[in-house]
Amino acid sequence: MLSPIVRVMLAHEITLPMAIELLKRVFVEVAERDFRLDNKASTDSRISLITGVHRKDVKRLRDLPDVEANLPPKISLSAQVVATWITGAQWLDENGQPRPLSRLARGAGEASFEALVASISQDIRPRSVLDEWLRLGVVKINEADEVVLLSNAFVPREGVEEKLAYYGHNLGDHAAAAADNVLTTSSPWFERSVHHSSLTEAQVEKLRARAAKLGMQTLTQLHTLAAQPADDNEQSPASPNSGPKKRFTCGVYFYSTDASETPTEK
Repeated sequence: MLSPIVRVMLAHEITLPMAIELLKRVFVEVAERDFRLDNKASTDSRISLITGVHRKDVKRLRDLPDVEANLPPKISLSAQVVATWITGAQWLDENGQPRPLSRLARGAGEASFEALVASISQDIRPRSVLDEWLRLGVVKINEADEVVLLSNAFVPREGVEEKLAYYGHNLGDHAAAAADNVLTTSSPWFERSVHHSSLTEAQVEKLRARAAKLGMQTLTQLHTLAAQPADDNEQSPASPNSGPKKRFTCGVYFYSTDASETPTEK
C-alpha cells in the first residue's frame, strides 16, 4: 500500500526525513481528532503516549496552523464546469456527448463556452478558464473556433499541482472508506473490486476500454442525481437529513500489471 506513495514522494524529492516530519504531524492530528476520551481535548502527554511522538514535538505540531484539505478553488471550479458540460442537456449533442461550444457568446448566446462558465460562476473570466484548460490539455480549439472537450472528465494531461490535488483527494477518500470498513462493522461503505490473472494484453485493453465507458456512465449519473435539489422531506427541519451539509466521493479506477508482479512493483 505504501510503495506507490513512496514512488510519488521520491519523484517529487520528498526524502525520508521530510516524510517522517509529515507523518508525525498526521499521527498527532489523528490522535487529537479521533482518539479523545469522553470528547475532551487530549493533553500533549496523552497524545505522545498513544502515538510515540515526543511530547516537545507534539506541542510544536499542535501549534502549527491547520492545512487546507479541500481541492484548490480553481480546480474545484473547473471540475464543476466540466461536470455541467457532460450532464446538462443544453450542452450535449443528439448522442448525449458534450458538443463543441462556440468560444465566444457573440452569435452563439447560450450555446457558447462563455455561457457555460458563466452558468457556474460570474466571478471568473471564461477566457481565464479556457487558457488554463488549453495549458492542461483538457480542451482544444477547432477550425470553427469552437472549444472541444478532449476528455469527459476533468483529467489534466499537464499540470503537476492539479494532478497532485486530485491524487490526494481521491486516494485520501478511498483510503478513508477502506479504513472505516476495517475499523467498523455497521453501515460499511461500498468498496469493491474485480480482479483476474493470466489475461492477454488484448483482453486487458478491452476490459480497460469497457471499464472507462461504464465508469463514466456511473459517475455521470451520480453527478446528475447529486445536482438535483433536495425534496421537501429532505429539507424538513424534522428530517434526519437536515443536519450539517455532507459531501461524498465516488471513484472508479483500473490497474493492470504483469501477473508475476505484485500490484505495486514496476
